[in-house]
Amino acid sequence: MAKLGKRTRAAREAFAGKEDISIEEAVSLIKANANAKFDETVEIAMNLGVDTRHADQMVRGVIGLPNGTGKTMRVAVFARGPKAEEAQAAGADIVGAEDLMETIQSGTIEFDRCIATPDMMPIVGRLGKILGPRNLMPNPKVGTVTMDVAQAVKDAKGGQVQFRAEKGGVVHAGVGKVSFDEAKLVENVKAFIGAVAKAKPTGAKGTYMKKISLSSTMGPGVTLDVATATAE
Repeated sequence: MAKLGKRTRAAREAFAGKEDISIEEAVSLIKANANAKFDETVEIAMNLGVDTRHADQMVRGVIGLPNGTGKTMRVAVFARGPKAEEAQAAGADIVGAEDLMETIQSGTIEFDRCIATPDMMPIVGRLGKILGPRNLMPNPKVGTVTMDVAQAVKDAKGGQVQFRAEKGGVVHAGVGKVSFDEAKLVENVKAFIGAVAKAKPTGAKGTYMKKISLSSTMGPGVTLDVATATAE
């Protein structure tokens, strides 16, 4: 068994015995022990009591975090003509149609969010097997299939986070950077939990939120007290 590094051991010791704590305590603990050489992302993982194999138990949505994500979002837009120009003016990193489809099919995916006008969906639909597993497929339910491409680009660039329950009912997302003030991170975490709570599907039975944990990119995770975390 490989030996743990000094930094890893110290972090694990700091987290030992800390579980089912408040959001405020978790954020403070994570910030105090995040010592990587880069600005780590604060990540949330939520285990939900849903079976994503059933359509009426799928959880997905979008939330504009009040204090942004701290991440530079690269946005691709499928559009033509005036709508393509709107997207470029709004700050889209990549804009195209068939040419963009061919680029993606070749294996080049240099974006974090994909937006499309409705008329582009026959083209985008051919990319389902590539974009779908990466949670990049445009979807009207989260505002990424829209005629208002300028607003969609601004939202994506401004700290909007999409979420979707993966296999096993797990929702995972980045909710800020460890360099953020504690109060801002707490506010972001609460906003994200609230959005997932509101997205509870009609088919969900029993306990919806089973476990919530926070971590930094390189640090251990800590579980939150679900009752208090979802009380607000």
